[in-house]
Amino acid sequence: MSPGAPERVVVTGAGGGIGAALARRFAADGARVVVNDLNAEAAHAVAGEIGGIAVPGDAASEDDVRHLVDTAWAELGGIDLFCSNAGVLSAGNETTPDDQWQRDFGVNVMSHVYVSRALLPRWLDSSEPKRLLLTVSAAGLLTLLGSATYSVTKHAALAYAEWLRATYAHRGLIVQALCPQGVRTDMLTRGNDRGSGAASLLADGALAPSAVADLVAESLDGTGFLILPHPEVEEYYRLRASDPDRWLGGMNKLQRGFESK
Repeated sequence: MSPGAPERVVVTGAGGGIGAALARRFAADGARVVVNDLNAEAAHAVAGEIGGIAVPGDAASEDDVRHLVDTAWAELGGIDLFCSNAGVLSAGNETTPDDQWQRDFGVNVMSHVYVSRALLPRWLDSSEPKRLLLTVSAAGLLTLLGSATYSVTKHAALAYAEWLRATYAHRGLIVQALCPQGVRTDMLTRGNDRGSGAASLLADGALAPSAVADLVAESLDGTGFLILPHPEVEEYYRLRASDPDRWLGGMNKLQRGFESK
């Protein structure tokens, strides 16, 4: 195990996609890994593959998250890195039903809140290393055409990550936000199958989940807040902040292009 590499890791949404890739990478690096997913069969499959511990559960349930943290703490003797990775994507606009908004907000935002509620009383002011990685998405820095709920909840997730970092950095908590653009996961595949213009656009430069996990592992040597697997996102984010009218105009041009097909 390399110096500074986490030894005790929890990953939510680890039954597939980025979460499974993170679990595999950390296990390969010598960490003991707790694998969480709403799909119990998938969680057990990944845990069995890497010699980890499966703790299935719903990341949007505070009771399930508390159980996950309690179990992981007892099994591992503590937690060095918690990857709050679970997320959902729903197509839709202003007419998206309230229950869909609530579900997406629960998974994409409140899951991070529940993790921090369960972990921070154990972590703050302790001498042991502690790092919280939130999988946010480039949509949290920019937007995602075709999904109002994803865009809004991912912006909220980024805001919560920023708040945690600003509030607790001096107490030894390292918070990082993983913001990939297109990644070759089931989420992106389903978008393409449904004819999503945004998904089709993102597919062109999509990375393998393992490539994202490798970058995350490398980023743990430092404390940089944003982890950007797609370097172009940094420039888009800069343009959005410095010239929002131009940036929004460009996004609307893309939207008009999708609608004309």
